[in-house]
Order: sequence, then structure tokens, then C-alpha cells
Amino acid sequence: MQADHQARHDADQEQASWEASVSTWIDGEGDIRPEELDTPYGRQVWDTYHLIGDVLRNQDLAIKPSDFFYARVSKAIDAEPHIVAPRMMRRQGPVRVGLSGLAVAAAVASVVWVALPYISGPGSTQPAATQVLASAGDDAGLRDYLDAHREIAGVNPVRQASFEVSR
Repeated sequence: MQADHQARHDADQEQASWEASVSTWIDGEGDIRPEELDTPYGRQVWDTYHLIGDVLRNQDLAIKPSDFFYARVSKAIDAEPHIVAPRMMRRQGPVRVGLSGLAVAAAVASVVWVALPYISGPGSTQPAATQVLASAGDDAGLRDYLDAHREIAGVNPVRQASFEVSR
């Protein structure tokens, strides 16, 4: 039973892809072998797609549906099952509420940690004295390099960066 169903499904998929290739060929976009259309079904598909194209180009060729057709469509739509809203989600437990509060507190702490050097300013607190192991005063080329690096990196511990977003 399963194999029969799978074989029918594969045949339907192959037929749909063949019909799609005929449609693209008629639109002038694809390639198809003419011998594939040399069957009764191939001629029927060919005629159907040409009829569709003719109706799209000239509305006078289209068949105007009757009021009975509109009534049948309306009745079929009314007979369709209604979409039912999903059930209410269960209430959140105390662990989940606690973890979400902890996540908010961590986010606030990280923002404060990153923004603190910008808020306090460069001269408000001086770091502890550091021991200098080498001096750039002797080499003029090294001094120029370090000055250029300070201009680019800045004096704050957090480097300012900008990112471009491509659209």
C-alpha cells in the first residue's frame, strides 16, 4: 500500500514538473523536446497552455462564469472548516520568572560595565601607576607610531567602532 502511494506521488511530481517545463517553454524561457508533446496528453497540455495564453492576452475569449458558479464557490468556502485558535499556554512557573529577571539584571549590568568609561570621562579617575619597562622617548619613529596608535585607538579602555550595514 505504501509503495503504491509513493509510486503515485512520484508520478504526480514528475507530471507536474513536465507540465511546468512545457509552460516555461511556451513562455520562451526553457527547452523541451518536441517528441514529448507527440502524445494525446502532450497535445492536450499544449492546447491548454495556449488557450490560457490567449485568454490572458484577450479578455473577450474568457468564459464569463454564471451566478450559479459564484454561489457554488461561496457555498464551498462556507463549508470549509474554521481555523481554531490554539489553546492558552500554561502559566509561567516561578523559576522561569526568576530566570527572566536574572537575564534583565545581567543585561543592565553589562550595559553599565561597557558604558562606564564613557560616562565617567577620560580624566575623572586615574588608573594606578604602572611600571614603565621601555621608553619611546629615545626612538622618534617609535614615538610617531605610538602617537598615531593613540589617535586611532583613543585613550578609553573600550574602543569605539562603527559598522556599516549593507542593504
